[in-house]
Amino acid sequence: MKFFHMTFKIKGQVLLLAFLICWISHTSTAQSKKENTVLVAAASDLKFALDAIILEYTSIKPVKIEAIYGSSGKLFEQIFNKAPFHIFMSADIQYPTLLAERGLAGSAVFHYGVGRLVLWSKNMDTGKSGIELLTDPRVKKIAIANPQHAPYGRGAEEAMKYYNVYPSIEKKLVFGENISQTAQFVSTGAADIGVIALSLALAPNMKRLQSSYFLIPEESHSPLLQGAIITAYGKDHQAARDFFEFLKSDSALKILQFYGFSKP
Repeated sequence: MKFFHMTFKIKGQVLLLAFLICWISHTSTAQSKKENTVLVAAASDLKFALDAIILEYTSIKPVKIEAIYGSSGKLFEQIFNKAPFHIFMSADIQYPTLLAERGLAGSAVFHYGVGRLVLWSKNMDTGKSGIELLTDPRVKKIAIANPQHAPYGRGAEEAMKYYNVYPSIEKKLVFGENISQTAQFVSTGAADIGVIALSLALAPNMKRLQSSYFLIPEESHSPLLQGAIITAYGKDHQAARDFFEFLKSDSALKILQFYGFSKP
């Protein structure tokens, strides 16, 4: 009886040891994955450019970069309220600057580019007609990003007022939550025409629908200065710091310029 008791005790200890080894291994693997994953909160105008940058970076680095796209204003609010993003890339440099001023940044603000606005339509040649096309009777719906929290929406509104067309078209406006949704409205025909980011007009899926666009002159609106930071949450995350440095490289900047972002 004593022999069986000792055998059972030893087997129990072996099982406990095996469990502890599995638990430690699982915890270590989960921690490793967490340390090797970078969460980026990014303005929607970066959708195609940042996807290309991530593809190039992850082809040489064994790391996972997850980009969550949205309007800069809403992403700012989430990070301000402690959302767990490691990096913030904003279409308005004021948002990362505000985070830095309030002690919520883990790096200096990096000014990575200047965005541009274009007039784009799936069925009309905006390149030939220009801003006057907004007042064309055929145009029933005009898509812009919501000016309350999207920098491109504020720029679109400023440009319309600059060209004195805003009062006559105000009732035709439909608002996307961000510039990506705005482009979707126009590309699907939900809106006849839209003011979108050049970076989205240059994306392959948009160019297949319509390669023509009207580049809205920069003097008609406030400059779309764009900036990025490492957040306070990401300041001690080595993989985030490494990717942030890559965003400053010639390779990353060339991709941004390919998608229409001007040099700072």
